[in-house]
Amino acid sequence: MLTAEQNDELTQVDAGTPMGEVLRRYWYPVAFARELAEFPVKRVELLGEFFAVWRSPSGRYGIVPEACPHRKASLAYGVVESDGLRCPYHGWVFDEDGVCVEQPAERDDTRFGARVSAQAGVAEEMGGLVWAYVGPHSAEDPAPRLPRFDTYVMEGFRDIGWADLPCNYVQIMENAVDPHHVEWLHGRYFQFIGRHEGFTSPASFAKKHQKVGFTPFEWGIIKRRVLEGASEENDDWKVGHPLVFPYNMRVGGGGVHQMQIRVPINRTTTRFMLYTVHRPEEGYEHVEQPVVPDYEIPVLDAKGRHVVNYVEGQDIMAWVTQGAITDRTTEHLGRSDIGVAMLRKLFREQMDRVARGEDPLGTIREDHERIDLPCEKDKFHAGAQFALDFCDMGSTRFSPMLDAIKKIHVSAAERVGIELVGSEKAGSEQAGSEKAGSEKAGS
Repeated sequence: MLTAEQNDELTQVDAGTPMGEVLRRYWYPVAFARELAEFPVKRVELLGEFFAVWRSPSGRYGIVPEACPHRKASLAYGVVESDGLRCPYHGWVFDEDGVCVEQPAERDDTRFGARVSAQAGVAEEMGGLVWAYVGPHSAEDPAPRLPRFDTYVMEGFRDIGWADLPCNYVQIMENAVDPHHVEWLHGRYFQFIGRHEGFTSPASFAKKHQKVGFTPFEWGIIKRRVLEGASEENDDWKVGHPLVFPYNMRVGGGGVHQMQIRVPINRTTTRFMLYTVHRPEEGYEHVEQPVVPDYEIPVLDAKGRHVVNYVEGQDIMAWVTQGAITDRTTEHLGRSDIGVAMLRKLFREQMDRVARGEDPLGTIREDHERIDLPCEKDKFHAGAQFALDFCDMGSTRFSPMLDAIKKIHVSAAERVGIELVGSEKAGSEQAGSEKAGSEKAGS
């Protein structure tokens, strides 16, 4: 249980608040790369502030606060030019560093232009996403490096599901250190829904937890579990999977590699993203993918009720129905909530570090090619079968690339002599839609 003051501090995202200042020390995905390829400037909201993000003709990216420093018109309607973003109102141009490089109608023989600048962030493309850092930085103290986590840079076939949720990001992150909900929300509850809607839920999700554990590491917290029929030698315990502070969780299994991203758009809105790479451990053959597709996953049905017949829809229901900001003053944490308590302590520690002028957890300032995160390969000791369960009962079922994704896993399994339940059906579905899937990949 937290006091009202502690809960308020924990859930803030605005500049000048302890947690808001922590959050501004990290990079966030703010757009899909294909969006700025289609139209080169976009209005985005991040951490309760609005920005204009743009792509130059040479392929560089920039991000500045939306309001033009001149007369506050929106730079999100600006004109993208080779040397920066031109305000649509009076034509002032700001480069990627926020420097005002042109002021039409102003005299050239004054230093007025040198006194005007936009507080620019830093933007880069990685893995089909445009990432932005909007925290403090300067020529003497540059922004930290964009962490190149394995999921974003590994070879494989990828797609991105997403939904904007009306709740604070912290209650979503607390779910990432709550192993026991799996056997109930994705096990018992899934079975209940399946009986009434006429489908069979994945048996692996209903396995009971015999033991859970949490290990701090350089990027956050590793979550571990021992399920019935398994031991500490199984991947779920021996390797586990990590909460990547402050807003990610890395999961995987059966050749599925996923980063779950929870971007704090503002205090009561979170963009939930499922960045997934399909690359079976054995039998994988590379498939060309010119564009990383993105798709919106359903949250509510036509009657306004949560869609709960897929795994992430169940999670979303549990997060959103806590309210816009969970009231932690009336909760009752038990022994099973040790991970939640550990995460809250981690948030508090990072607030203290930033207040002392130190970098928070996971700040990286060196050039690097790839950061491999610990993550189980044999999730729920379900083997390669986990991939098809993931496709049929998770958000991937809504992907425009579903048939192509299933084909990747089924074909890889066949090459190494593994039989997957449901693969025959998957193969017949894929045969009829492989061409359509290829067309969608390049759309």
